[in-house]
Amino acid sequence: QTNLSAMLAAARQLTTSAVRSMSTKVAVVLSGCGVYDGTEIHESSAVLTHLSRHGAEVAMFAPDKDQMHVVDHTAGSEMAETRNVLKESARIARGKISALTALNAEEFDAMIVPGGFGAAKNLSSFATAGADMTVDSDLTEKVKAFHARGKPIGLCCIAPVIAARVIPGVEVTVGSDVEGTEKWPYAGTAGAINAMGGKHVVTDVSEAHIDTKNKVVTTAAFMCETALHEIHDGVGEMVKEVVALARQ
Repeated sequence: QTNLSAMLAAARQLTTSAVRSMSTKVAVVLSGCGVYDGTEIHESSAVLTHLSRHGAEVAMFAPDKDQMHVVDHTAGSEMAETRNVLKESARIARGKISALTALNAEEFDAMIVPGGFGAAKNLSSFATAGADMTVDSDLTEKVKAFHARGKPIGLCCIAPVIAARVIPGVEVTVGSDVEGTEKWPYAGTAGAINAMGGKHVVTDVSEAHIDTKNKVVTTAAFMCETALHEIHDGVGEMVKEVVALARQ
């Protein structure tokens, strides 16, 4: 009896492992490398770490085009040079990355877009146009494709503005909507989200908001001035919910 119980337990474990081996496939869309002109590196690392922890299979993509501009991260000033979004994103991807045009929603179960100013400069024009922003045409196509197929989309930091522009009436969070505080220096983004027809939901940095109707999951991340581990925890909540939706 003991041996039989052990065999059954082992079989269940193997079954669970087999299910996990048919891993959820997640496309991660990057926007360069570095907070001021590309992807926020800590956020992308947190996304990849949590996806790994949940047993997901990851492929990374980025637009093959020039960045809006290049910023000297030691001074915060613009530099007189040109850099390519895909090539810069490859630094985070350790070279394993494809052009955004190659992303096929049929081949993935979910999509995640980390933040950083690249989401507002290279993936969209939010940094310069605010609520009148446009979204990169290729990314617009991909977001619509995932959404039309009922596949979850996760976004963090400033990236939720992309969903607000592309998906009518979507619920997203960038954390607080109260402007003028040191903890939430970008809270004005909530007003822009509402102005674009989205609905902003107030959350703490460690939380993620789930729009169950649209299968869009968002978290504030570095929209909040707080400890790094709290950013990491909030991104973890977002990733957890995206994976859970993808596995339903």
